[in-house]
Amino acid sequence: MSESLTTTLRYYGISPWEIEVLYGFLNSHFTINQEEIEADDKDFVSFLDVNIPLTFNDAFFEWFDFKRWEKVKAVFKEMKRRRGSGNAIKIVINFSGVPKIGFTIDTEDKQWFDNAIEKIDS
Repeated sequence: MSESLTTTLRYYGISPWEIEVLYGFLNSHFTINQEEIEADDKDFVSFLDVNIPLTFNDAFFEWFDFKRWEKVKAVFKEMKRRRGSGNAIKIVINFSGVPKIGFTIDTEDKQWFDNAIEKIDS
């Protein structure tokens, strides 16, 4: 996985600080395309779509570094905590490869949201 890989962050309602932190974790392994988009889902104040150009498997987590992945998950949880209860944020993570795997986390309850984030790599 030495070739230059590009990941895309599409978002609205995400603070510059949150994007900067995510960028910092992803930048060491990916070239990043950022796209701030218009809100297109009236049910959510914030939305983040992350496209990862790799297959979802153990090799990804070994390559990306599990500690770094844990930090990315912590940022997602903090984003939910900062927005409070309700449908405040929707996060979509898409992995390419065969098969294509995507995760959508959009639950209202913070504990369920955090559990869903944790289940991604379980």
